[in-house]
Amino acid sequence: MAMISLAQELQNNSYPGRGIILGRSADGISAVAAYFIMGRSENSRNRIFVPDGNGLRTEAYDPSKCTDPSLIIYSPVRVLGNKTIVTNGDQTDTIYDGMDHQFTFEQSLRSREFEPDAPNYTPRISGIIRLENDGFNYALSILKSADGDPSSCQRFTYSYQNPIAGQGHFIHTYVGDGNPLPSFVGEPKLVSIPNDIDGFTSLLWNHLNADNKISLFVRYINTQNGTAVSKIVNRYGAVAAE
Repeated sequence: MAMISLAQELQNNSYPGRGIILGRSADGISAVAAYFIMGRSENSRNRIFVPDGNGLRTEAYDPSKCTDPSLIIYSPVRVLGNKTIVTNGDQTDTIYDGMDHQFTFEQSLRSREFEPDAPNYTPRISGIIRLENDGFNYALSILKSADGDPSSCQRFTYSYQNPIAGQGHFIHTYVGDGNPLPSFVGEPKLVSIPNDIDGFTSLLWNHLNADNKISLFVRYINTQNGTAVSKIVNRYGAVAAE
């Protein structure tokens, strides 16, 4: 698979929706996770990321304008022991609870499918990083309708053992803008992962569509000692998590 320019990929897509990037820093030391959200409606745009212990949650920026919290308020990031879970919905909790009861990442998602937001049927995208004694691995999942037909749920899981330094994989919900919104197709895209969390955060935020971007979370986890550094950027209000 050819590596794409993440900057160009984001710049050329006005509405990738929500996106997850997992990978390994160029120096090989850090496991890297990034998650962003975008929005078109006032309700969807009325959100910020806030730290929640060692995880992350979404929160209404102006509670008085929150008309439907069902698909926009959730915990995108939770940590279970040596596992960091990143998703675009409340399936974060499904994965956390399933793996806490010895189910695998894939097994935990079998009870879930795409979001019930007809006619878009937004895919549920999920990722997990597992630290191990000799390094780490990660996986990405997408649960999507059959080309817009909600009678069938298509499930794909992509696993990456001993990730290559400087490489990561990017999955997002939509191919681009539209009505209905067209779902992501194909395998996660191969992208470059730098050493510098500040530079990576700036690259992502600066190339997301200015009208539609809402919030961004980036975390670098030192695989040698398990310590993590995180950054949050919000369109409305500034939050920084260290």
